[in-house]
Amino acid sequence: MKIRILDSLSDVDPAQWDDLTINPQGHAHPLLSHAFLHALHETGCASQASGWAPQFITLWEGHTLRAALPLYLKFHSYGEYVFDWSWAEAYHRAGFEYYPKLLCAIPFSPVSGSRLLARNQADRQALIAAALALARDAKVSSLHVLLPNADEQELLVAQGMLPRASVQFHWHNQGYASFDAFLATLTQEKRKKIRQERRKVSAGGVTFRHLRGAEIDDALWQFWTRCYDNTYHDHHSSPYLNLAFFKRLGESMPDNVLLVVGEHDGRPLCASLCIYNQSHLYGRYWGVARHDAGRISGLHFETCYYQPLEFCIAQGIGVFEGGAQGEHKLARGFLPVTCHSAHWIKRPEFAAAIDRFLHRERAGIGNYVDELHEHSPFRQGVAEEAPLAGIFIDDAVKTGAG
Repeated sequence: MKIRILDSLSDVDPAQWDDLTINPQGHAHPLLSHAFLHALHETGCASQASGWAPQFITLWEGHTLRAALPLYLKFHSYGEYVFDWSWAEAYHRAGFEYYPKLLCAIPFSPVSGSRLLARNQADRQALIAAALALARDAKVSSLHVLLPNADEQELLVAQGMLPRASVQFHWHNQGYASFDAFLATLTQEKRKKIRQERRKVSAGGVTFRHLRGAEIDDALWQFWTRCYDNTYHDHHSSPYLNLAFFKRLGESMPDNVLLVVGEHDGRPLCASLCIYNQSHLYGRYWGVARHDAGRISGLHFETCYYQPLEFCIAQGIGVFEGGAQGEHKLARGFLPVTCHSAHWIKRPEFAAAIDRFLHRERAGIGNYVDELHEHSPFRQGVAEEAPLAGIFIDDAVKTGAG
């Protein structure tokens, strides 16, 4: 058994890597796939130049990949969605350097799932030990593992990492036969509001197409990139991703990419991009390409939520993760779920202070989730049927990532 630190996935067999991402239900995680991560690296979106230097920890037995941990040397905290800006500021005020740090995450994606890509506990423990050893030996301030599953969170905390909780909103498919069947489970007020929003979009003359990877041609990818860029520019921010990356996704992951395109007067007007597999749909980004789109009320909700919900219902997809943040999602049938992160801080005095902060934060989040459940959008007796998971807050609205 040998540990190797890789700065590229070029020499890793995609099939071996992807086998490690298969969950107990037999579904590979598309955003952890070799194709997705390698596309980020090769198109410069997540690279040394952009402040995301791959330092993937891999465990090998001969030429067989036994386990892997997607790890990056980070020189900033952009594109993470679990915020540590205040920690970095405290470090700098004290005269210490917070960056670089080590980060285990899916770049630019507030998506939960396995981070210790392995088939058994021994290999997962080996990955944690290797990551902590690297953090102790390297000139970094800290190690962060964002949005692991609950079992992995327990392993990370058992090895001395500090636990953190946050809130996301997920929609759960209860085997709905149609969008109207889903609406029937909501309270009259919420059902009426959604129907009004959808009618306004339809009255505005907007129609929609659902295009999968192979159906998205070069012109549509260019249109989509303009939409994506406009969202970031409108919020005075810089886009993380580029045209080369999006086209690469369409080519390398054609069965996992959904582009929802809204058209008006025969011309594309707006779009949202989703990644999906048999069990989950991950809503990622949206944008408009024409300034006249602002006059159509409800366009964002239709493009980002209602159209993907219809796709989930038609395809039998069980969970729709609509991105991070967003109490507005609650009124549209998305329930609060708990997500996790784990943190190791090298300087003991800062670790103690952050531990105290996280303890207070967890209590506040617990109260917040309780309050959200009191405002369930579902009719009495219906909400209890929906499986719940967890917690996550970020700036997706600012960046258009949710």
